[in-house]
Amino acid sequence: MRRVSVKESVAGYIFISPWLIGFLIFTLGPILASIYLSFNDYDVLNPAHWVGFANYSKLFREDPLFWKALYNTLYMVVLGVPLQLLMGLGIAMLLNMDVKGMEWYRTVYYLPSIVPVVASAYLWLWILNPQFGILNNLLYLIGIEGPGWLGSEVWSKPSLLLMRTWAAGSNMIIYLAALKGVPVHLYEAASIDGATGWRKFWHITLPQLTPTLFFTSTMGLIQGFQLFTESYVMTNGGPVDSTLFIVYHLFNQAFAYFKMGYASAIAWILFVLILIVTAIQMKLSPRWVHYESS
Repeated sequence: MRRVSVKESVAGYIFISPWLIGFLIFTLGPILASIYLSFNDYDVLNPAHWVGFANYSKLFREDPLFWKALYNTLYMVVLGVPLQLLMGLGIAMLLNMDVKGMEWYRTVYYLPSIVPVVASAYLWLWILNPQFGILNNLLYLIGIEGPGWLGSEVWSKPSLLLMRTWAAGSNMIIYLAALKGVPVHLYEAASIDGATGWRKFWHITLPQLTPTLFFTSTMGLIQGFQLFTESYVMTNGGPVDSTLFIVYHLFNQAFAYFKMGYASAIAWILFVLILIVTAIQMKLSPRWVHYESS
């Protein structure tokens, strides 16, 4: 039996060896390398030079762009994640109704979430164009002069929020699936007791959806801190660094200025920030997330 167990273990490791090799070379290896490089001055062309905590010290004391990028990122996370959750949940509630042609409505609302980010970025560049964009033209028809959107320091981040909220279909699908799992007898009992639609939502639907809300909010926070593509394609971090986010700042330091050590330090600060936020989410979840067994 011991020989059979050893043979099965060896066979198992052989079968998963492609994944293990890939993980060690392409995931764990770069992680360990970035930890080491974050304590070095490294520009790719010359050997790494150990500088200790100098990169981290410079990051917090001598780099105003880091604090600007951190503010911009927190702005998008604090406002963008709740907007996406509310939009996704609202659409899911509407699409959960028994209406003729609902399959078409669900398809239409889900399509924006599967459009490639670069393609949707160029689409929104046209929509938000201050001169001939469709959004400002629609505002003009009702007597409102549209803002500069992406060309304005004030409106650049709200423009990206609008774009990200538009693609809330991925959350909508998750909420819709969760709504289908809410027991119908709970609504029937509430109707017998005379509960209104709002009370049904607040006391039945929302508690039943809290595990799903916890998942989508946690994933939304993690993704929000890694915002990059929209800014890179649409604004190049401008105007006046108003859409410079942490990942974009990291990208510039690494691939524009070849400060790989400094960029690695930024990456690990971002990792710690995401870890702290996720840990807080996990710590607070028992207070508002309700599972069937709890």
